[in-house]
Amino acid sequence: MKRRLRVCALLSALLLTAGCTRAAATETATPVLTVMTHDSFSVSETVVKTFEEEYGAKLVFLKSGDTGAALNRAILTRSHPEADVFYGIDNTYLSRALQEQIFVPYTPTALAQLPGEFKSGLSGMVTPIDFGDVCINYDKAWFIERGLALPATLADLAKPAYKGEAGNGLLVVENPATSSPGLAFLLVTIAEYGETGYLDYWRSLKQNGVVVVNDWETAYYTNFSASSGRGLQPMVVSYATSPAAEVIYASEPLNEAPTASITTANTCFRQIEYAGILKGTSQLELAQRFIDFMLSPVFQEDLPLQMFVFPVNPAATLPDDFLQYAAFAQEPARIDPVLISKNRDKWVTEWTRVMLP
Repeated sequence: MKRRLRVCALLSALLLTAGCTRAAATETATPVLTVMTHDSFSVSETVVKTFEEEYGAKLVFLKSGDTGAALNRAILTRSHPEADVFYGIDNTYLSRALQEQIFVPYTPTALAQLPGEFKSGLSGMVTPIDFGDVCINYDKAWFIERGLALPATLADLAKPAYKGEAGNGLLVVENPATSSPGLAFLLVTIAEYGETGYLDYWRSLKQNGVVVVNDWETAYYTNFSASSGRGLQPMVVSYATSPAAEVIYASEPLNEAPTASITTANTCFRQIEYAGILKGTSQLELAQRFIDFMLSPVFQEDLPLQMFVFPVNPAATLPDDFLQYAAFAQEPARIDPVLISKNRDKWVTEWTRVMLP
């Protein structure tokens, strides 16, 4: 009897071990797809679950700073990549990413349905996902209370009326070396004044007290008066969709946005964001499916209220509040991407010498 009990106990242990082994194998069989993004990335949990359930996978998002910082991280770790997909590279940094050869080629079928302006210069390496215009946003109440007219051109920003008090100018901008909206605004000034005149323009802004910070989050949530309530700058380099966010996320219902964007000709830069599959991924097929998914209506229609950008897929339906309060420039500044590729680093270096000695 004791021997039989010992045999039964042994069989039970073996069966339990086998069951645990099978359970562990099932758990470890779930593929994980890691997506490196900038810090502003956001997506609905329901959208994430839709992809995970369809492909039996787990999505992990690796936020890595502003766009410039995230790209630097991807480049520095390319021999041992930390992610499978990179989302958030934009047309101000795209040429650098392509030069560094951090992506593997992939062209989703849905790319053919997108407008031509989003498909230029991709080299089959990245896929456009969203777009928005980088513009100067302003605090409506601040200007009304002081009876100060809004600047209508870049040249207006260098006028004494916008110098501010005690060395605190009325405009805060982001460092183009570390921030994609900062780089976008630098490109706006080069488009307007040319390579021979843009530095003189920045010198005039510096004399007028322009404030420089490293990233968009600091500029908007710390320095901008309309957002923090304590900031000293009533103008900030941000996005033409930011006023929509102010309304939608307001703690109390608003009838109108407290901020607006200056979208006059040649004062904004159209920023297009892309996603690409990183070299060295062990989840190539799953990464391809995620790129496909990012162009689907499910993902595209989630973008406006998550990151306040416009979807590139014309079939995506926009939310009513977004349509009412978000804007885009009719005549954004334009620079040939080839020119950006050849001169971006030089322009940023020259800007740094003038603005951050």
